[in-house]
Amino acid sequence: MGKIFCIIGKSSSGKDSIFRMLEQDYPAMGRIVLYTTRPVRSSEIDGVTYHFVDDEVYHQMEAENLIIEARSYHTEHGIWTYFTSSYGIDLENNNYLQVNTLEGYQQLKAYFGEDKVVPIYIEVKDDGERLQRALTRERAEKQPKYQELCRRFLADQMDFSEENLVKANIGSHDRFYNEDFMTCVQTIEKRINEELDLSEIKKRCLV
Repeated sequence: MGKIFCIIGKSSSGKDSIFRMLEQDYPAMGRIVLYTTRPVRSSEIDGVTYHFVDDEVYHQMEAENLIIEARSYHTEHGIWTYFTSSYGIDLENNNYLQVNTLEGYQQLKAYFGEDKVVPIYIEVKDDGERLQRALTRERAEKQPKYQELCRRFLADQMDFSEENLVKANIGSHDRFYNEDFMTCVQTIEKRINEELDLSEIKKRCLV
């Protein structure tokens, strides 16, 4: 049985950069790309950063029972929904990488089972550094959405509170500090390799 390595963390903690590095280092792993109904940003690629869809597609997939988890946010620009689809996921034969939220991670555990989903929680000790990264990224947009940036930044403080992390069973071995990028990636890959080795041992025992 395969596993889903779920990368989670506050906005601008470096999740996407770490995800891209892991993609390169684990080319045999599948990718679970989130869907969203929000507009695409200039630096994003449809089908790579997210699957960008409209509300009609979202409701159609919902009616066909293809949605594992979904969450909607009331923003200054309307309701934006993010969701994970079960379409194409085959844990019998594959391992997967995904970037998600803490809530999304918990829903994946509920759907597939706790032993199938491995949390990779990315942290940055200095919130000021995260905010600067977010501002730099937003300034590069043709139409910067600073109010939404502030809403998301403040919401992260509540969404990723220590209380919520404890409830989600995010322990010290699930936390990776992104102070030095390559050191962080190497530590994450050590954890992934341990999980893959353990999974392989279990598979052999069942044969």
